[in-house]
Amino acid sequence: MRILAIETSCDETGLAFVDCAGGLTAPRFKILAETLASQIELHAAWGGVVPMLAKREHIKNLPILLDKISRKTPRLASRTDLIAVTVGPGLEPALWAGIEFAKELAKKWGKPLIGTNHMEGHLFSPLLDSRFQIPDSRKPFPAVALVVSGGHSMLLRLADTAHWKLLGETRDDAAGEAFDKVARLLNLPYPGGPEISKRAKLGRPSIPFPMPMLHSKDYDFSFSGLKTAVLYHLKGLGYRVSGIADSAKNKTLNPIPDTLVNDVAASFEFAAVGVLCTKAFRAVDQYGARSVWIAGGVAANASLRKAFEAGAAERGISLFAPDMAHNTDNAAMIGAAAYLQALRKKKRPLRAKGDMQT
Repeated sequence: MRILAIETSCDETGLAFVDCAGGLTAPRFKILAETLASQIELHAAWGGVVPMLAKREHIKNLPILLDKISRKTPRLASRTDLIAVTVGPGLEPALWAGIEFAKELAKKWGKPLIGTNHMEGHLFSPLLDSRFQIPDSRKPFPAVALVVSGGHSMLLRLADTAHWKLLGETRDDAAGEAFDKVARLLNLPYPGGPEISKRAKLGRPSIPFPMPMLHSKDYDFSFSGLKTAVLYHLKGLGYRVSGIADSAKNKTLNPIPDTLVNDVAASFEFAAVGVLCTKAFRAVDQYGARSVWIAGGVAANASLRKAFEAGAAERGISLFAPDMAHNTDNAAMIGAAAYLQALRKKKRPLRAKGDMQT
C-alpha cells in the first residue's frame, strides 16, 4: 500500500509518500519521497507557536510541497492508494488547514482518505528506520513505549502493533512544554528544548531540583513543579525573573550569567530525564517487556537517549527509537500510523480532534 501523508498539527508542514507492507505482524516502511517546511523562524519572535499564523503558513505551503513531492515522484496520483491526514491532537486552526487540503485532494484524485492520530504517528515512528522493523511479531512484545513531545508525555504498554494500553500521562505540563518554559526563563531562544540540551552539555547538574512523582505508585508525570522550582531558584539568587508568561522581559532585567544558565539547564535536564527514565524502566520491569520504545520531539534529547540505551542494554532488551530526522513532527510517521490504522479498520472523523484509542 502506498500512502500520501499530510501533517499540519503544529508549526511543521509535511508531506510524505510512503510504501507500506508486511501487515500488522511485520510492518515495513520505505519512504519514497518526503518534504517539510518549518515555521520556526516565523514563530521565534513570539516565543512560541501562534495558531492562526501557523494555519496561514500551512495553507501557503501545502500546494508548494505537493508540487515538490510530485516532481520527485512521477505519476504520484495514480500510484497513491490512500491519502492520510493528521486530525489531532494539535492546534485546531493548523489541523483544519491540512484536513481541508486533504479533502480537496482526495476528491480531485478519487482516492480514499483517512484521518490519523498524531501521537500514534510518533509512537510508530521508530519503524521508519530499517534497523527497527519487526521481523517477527512476537520478538519485541510486550513492549513499553514513552512518547514525549511538546504537548504530551505518555507511557504505554504495547501487546503488539494493534493493541496498547495507556499506563500513565502528564497531569499538567508535558516534558517538552517544561523544557520550552525553562528555556524562556533562561532567555534562551525558541524552540527551547534543543537550547536546553545544548547548554546542559556545558554545565553541571549541581542544583538539586525536585523529581516530581518519581516515587508515586502510578505511571503519571508532572513537570509543572519542576519548572516552578527553576523559577524560584533564579529568584532566590536575586535575579529579577518576571515569570513564565512574560519571561521575554527578562532581557531588560539583570542578565543571568552563562555559567548559571548552563548549570540550571544541566540540573533541570537531569531531573526531567531521571523521572522519565525511572518510570519507563519501572514499567519495563513490571510487565516483562522485551523492548522499550521512545519517540516524540523530546526523544531527540541526547541525555534521554543515552539513559534509555543504558537501561535497555542493562536488561538485554531492544531499544526502538526513530532516527533524528523523524523525532520531530513529520508526515512519514503519519503514513506509518495510517497504514496500521487502516489494517485495524479504525476510522476517525475528519475533524480536528484525536485520541489514543485502539
